[in-house]
Amino acid sequence: MAGRLLGKTALISGGASGLGEAQAILYAREGASVVIGDVQQEKGMSVAATIESEGGKAAFIPLDVTSAESWDAAVAEAVTRFGKLTTLVNNAGIFHPGGIVDETKQGWDRMIAINQTGVFLGMKAATGALLSSGNSSIVNISSLFGLIGSPGAISYHASKAAVRVMGKAGALEFARQGIRVNTIFPGQIKTPILGDITPEHNEAIKASIPMGTVGDPMDVAYASLYLASDEAKYVSGAELWVDGAWYAGQ
Repeated sequence: MAGRLLGKTALISGGASGLGEAQAILYAREGASVVIGDVQQEKGMSVAATIESEGGKAAFIPLDVTSAESWDAAVAEAVTRFGKLTTLVNNAGIFHPGGIVDETKQGWDRMIAINQTGVFLGMKAATGALLSSGNSSIVNISSLFGLIGSPGAISYHASKAAVRVMGKAGALEFARQGIRVNTIFPGQIKTPILGDITPEHNEAIKASIPMGTVGDPMDVAYASLYLASDEAKYVSGAELWVDGAWYAGQ
C-alpha cells in the first residue's frame, strides 16, 4: 500500500528525533512532502537529508513550539516550500519527573508551555492553511499518562491530559470544515525521552505493560500514518492507544 500519503504535505513538530523522526521518515516513504519543525537544527537537518537520500521530499524549519510567531513562520514556510499544508502532527514534547511536592513552578510552566500550549499554538497557526487544503488532518501525540495517573509526574500528566480533550474539541469545531483531529496515546516507547525517567520509575512502568515489551517509534508512526491518510476519512475525535495493552487493564 505504498503511496498512502501521496499529494500531502505534513508539518511535524519535534520531528528531529524520537517519535517525530519516525513519523517524518514513514510519511515521506508514503509519498508526503515533510516539513520537520524542531529546535534541534543539526538533528533536524540530518533527518531531512536522510529522507532526501531515499528519494523523498523534506525540509527542516526551526520551530519553537512555545512561540506563536515561530509557528506562524513554520506554517508559512511549509506552504511556500511545498504549495500547501494538509497535515499537522503535534508531536513535540518533554518529560521530567516531579510529584506534587517536588515539582517547581518553573518546571510546571515549562512542561505546560511545550506539551500543552505548543499543541494549541500549532493548531491555531495551521488552521488557515489546513482549511485551504480542504481535506486535512491534525494528529496530536498525547501519552498514556494523559489517561491514567501515577506518582511523581504531575505536570506531565496535566499537560498530556489537556491534549486529549483539546483533540476532541478540535474535532467538533472542524467537523464540517474539512479538518479531522485525532489523538494518539503512546505507552512506553524507546525514545530519548526515557533518559529523563528515573530507573525505578522506568522499571515500574515496564512491569505494568501486559505485552511485556517496550514499543518502537515506528509503532506510533504507523498509527499516525493511518490517521493522516484518506483511509481515515471518517475518523475524527478518535483516541488510538499504542501501549502494549496497558490501558486495557486500567
